[in-house]
Amino acid sequence: MKVLLIGSGGREHAIAWKLAQSPGVSELIIAPGNAGTAELGENVAVAVDDFDGMLELARLRDIDLAIVAPDQPIVDGLCNRFTDVGIKVFGPSAAAARIEGSKVWSDDLMAKYGVPTAESLAFTESRLAIEYGRSRTEGSLVVKADGLAAGKGVLIPETYDDLDAAIVGMLDHAAFGSSSARILLAERLTGPEVSVFAFVDGEFVSSEIATCDYKRVGDADVGLNTGGMGAYGPPEFWTEELAGRVREVILEPVAKALVSENSSFSGMLYAGLMITAEGPKVIEFNCRFGDPETQILMPMLKTDLLDICLAVAEGRLSEQAVEWSDIPHTFVVMVSEGYPGSFETGKIITGVDEASEHGLVIHAGTTRNESGELFTSGGRVLGVAGSGESIRAARDSAYAGVERISFEGARYRHDIAARAVKG
Repeated sequence: MKVLLIGSGGREHAIAWKLAQSPGVSELIIAPGNAGTAELGENVAVAVDDFDGMLELARLRDIDLAIVAPDQPIVDGLCNRFTDVGIKVFGPSAAAARIEGSKVWSDDLMAKYGVPTAESLAFTESRLAIEYGRSRTEGSLVVKADGLAAGKGVLIPETYDDLDAAIVGMLDHAAFGSSSARILLAERLTGPEVSVFAFVDGEFVSSEIATCDYKRVGDADVGLNTGGMGAYGPPEFWTEELAGRVREVILEPVAKALVSENSSFSGMLYAGLMITAEGPKVIEFNCRFGDPETQILMPMLKTDLLDICLAVAEGRLSEQAVEWSDIPHTFVVMVSEGYPGSFETGKIITGVDEASEHGLVIHAGTTRNESGELFTSGGRVLGVAGSGESIRAARDSAYAGVERISFEGARYRHDIAARAVKG
């Protein structure tokens, strides 16, 4: 089959790496891709927001299956565009993607169908939001932009002044553009945080897998939120009992709820959860593969990814087995100095071959010049996924790889998976 994979980050490199192992893939095209995906298929310079260009590319190359990976084109309806012209697509419709594209819509859905989540209220006026915030215990709320914000649209203020500033920044100063024209003030949940993934086809939910990611830029969870600084799995606290509970009260009910709302989901559903004293509760849903979680999900997926994506696209996931490995994995992201704020690109990267001896090197913001030299081209540059018989071994493998990669201003967290290592 001829497969078109849409995206350019580390998530897309990991997906391409898995697809390239499938005997059913005769041709793999990545648009626009990066230096890593170029080694696995053909990169074509079509931007992810150029829907007409993507459709024309698919037509010219006789694409059999399109896989839309990034959130923005999914929410904006690219999957619908492929479906409308008769091209099979892995990814949800714009209606189903509202579960990520609008936190207010998602929270309303969960409230209507009894899916456990934090209590929240939506606001469009800063004065009313501040009045409500001041009526609650200091430090008990989080502020969420309603729309997409590259994983950075959630602020966790510790004081009333910080809360006021977050509200004013989002509503009055458009801190996240139109995405923060409406906000949620949500109850601040406590407990271990976990990301749970499952392929979904209507009401059918595949076997699930859990990972933990790290959103803050600095060690010990300090600094700004990012798109993700690393991940590990399976979590040390994850049990069959907990998995069953998550499936029973969250994954299957929300899949059925989306069908009931004429927004049937087709693709990868990602539930960000907090394991509270009362049980698992939803922090947010995403309508696609996670980043950086996919960088360990793909090595942990035992089943042919093409077979799964095609089964979802054809509405027959219930006939397709989905098996995950329980071998521990850890992924550590290397970023440019200044990320997630302003940063410079064009820094030469060395040591990738040496790092590959210790783990799987996943490219994100990278590019090559005509001489084949590798350079930085983004905030999240690349990372290393390590595996082993234990989380400790997987962690050691990932960091051994990272320590062999060098570029000017390179930064990474030193505590990925540290909490899961005993003794």
